[in-house]
Amino acid sequence: MAGEQQEVPMAEQPFTEDEYAFLRQIRFGELPPAVRPEDRVALTETDPGRDRPEEAEDPVRWNVQG
Repeated sequence: MAGEQQEVPMAEQPFTEDEYAFLRQIRFGELPPAVRPEDRVALTETDPGRDRPEEAEDPVRWNVQG
């Protein structure tokens, strides 16, 4: 008891960028090749979002109270 030494935990050292890159590669695998700029296309929204029912529907039907 009096003569025993206690282990002192070592302070954790942060990983280097190379070590983080290695851990990401192990966890997620190889990344797909990047899309070339000439293969990229602009996004065009064609249909507006539908967060409400159509106007033709009965609005009382959608007024749900719990």
